[in-house]
Amino acid sequence: MSGRVIVVGSVNVDLVVTTGRLPAPGETVIGGRFARHHGGKGGNQAVAAARLGAPTHFIGAVGGDTFGIDARAALEDEGIDVGGLLMLPDEPTGVALILVDADGENSIAVAGGANAVLGSVQVRAAMKRLVLTPADVVLVGHEIRTGATHEALRLGRIAGATTILNPAPATGLGRSTLELADVLTPNDGELTTLSGGHGTPSARAKRLLGTEPGRRAVLVTLGSKGGMLVVGRQARAIHAPRVTAVDTVGAGDTLNGALAAGMAAGLDLADAARRAVVAASLAVTRPGARRGMPTVAELEAALTGQGT
Repeated sequence: MSGRVIVVGSVNVDLVVTTGRLPAPGETVIGGRFARHHGGKGGNQAVAAARLGAPTHFIGAVGGDTFGIDARAALEDEGIDVGGLLMLPDEPTGVALILVDADGENSIAVAGGANAVLGSVQVRAAMKRLVLTPADVVLVGHEIRTGATHEALRLGRIAGATTILNPAPATGLGRSTLELADVLTPNDGELTTLSGGHGTPSARAKRLLGTEPGRRAVLVTLGSKGGMLVVGRQARAIHAPRVTAVDTVGAGDTLNGALAAGMAAGLDLADAARRAVVAASLAVTRPGARRGMPTVAELEAALTGQGT
């Protein structure tokens, strides 16, 4: 039985400047190109899941400004149910200022706006409307209040749904919140923050899972190297296909959305993770956080090309 993907997280407008190189502190680099894209980790993850065929619902908040109206419409255009997207007239929509260099690396600063107002009460009301089932996947980010993140995971766990936490940013997340996630999806830096130590990604992931990991897992995103899936005490490297990176913004969001879509479709964690790594690799080949996110057909073609 296939389930739904319920994404709880942020919506931003991305203001992107692409330059030859990222400026050093206090330095001005001229000659860049400007573009505006729809973003926010939550919104991006919802788009990634929807493009891969998952029935997708989004819970979050935007401001009562033009950015917010446009952001809502962009999600609806992707076929996403936005019944849980609040519009707060007295708040601005979140904005991300993004610098991207010639190699596709980026630097990001975010003003949370309405995202910072979303709380556990609003999340509870939105999730009650959805009536979660064990077939559903609840994908939660942390560009919202920690209390809202915790509540979304708690309600998902109570319903028996699969819970995924993308711990970005990783600061401020206590063990009680982390333990509500069936799957944690940190990048390498976030994994270091959460595990409180050094070592290989697998060693840090095992430390994060603790001495009694149960069914919980960690999928560490490692950029062009792919990912590392740690389930219990077992670790498996997932290699990414070689691509020419144009813009790495949104790669992690693509991976999270694709992972949730795969698990909602009934795939086991290992297969869903493998597909998610390939989807993320496709996403970096085009500029913009969402523009490169693959459709089902594009992902299947890439997987066929890998011989899988």
